Amino acid sequence: MSATLPACPQCGLENTYPDGDSFICPDCSFEWPAQEAADATDAGDSDDVVRDCNGNPLTEGDAVILIKDLKVKGSSTVLKKGTKVKSIRLPLGAGDHEVDCRMDTGSFMLKACFLKKA
Repeated sequence: MSATLPACPQCGLENTYPDGDSFICPDCSFEWPAQEAADATDAGDSDDVVRDCNGNPLTEGDAVILIKDLKVKGSSTVLKKGTKVKSIRLPLGAGDHEVDCRMDTGSFMLKACFLKKA
């Protein structure tokens, strides 16, 4: 069994627990088989959802905030913590830098782990 338990497919809350061959959500009393949850987890891994540092899904046009100072490689420019970036883009196949954005200092590709949804 994996260390993380799946969220409830009925209410979406993560307060679930295993009970034999099934999972139970104590919040909405929904029960589902553990095999079905494993299949859903495998399908979720192939999903290309970009998530911020708190696990919230990011979409095109969202506004985000930098959570730490980021040095720009090959430059003396530093992107400061707390800077708000509006209208992000999520290009396909961008590698490990998932977010494309435009700021006063130029255009940048950023990792989503250094961003939080505004």
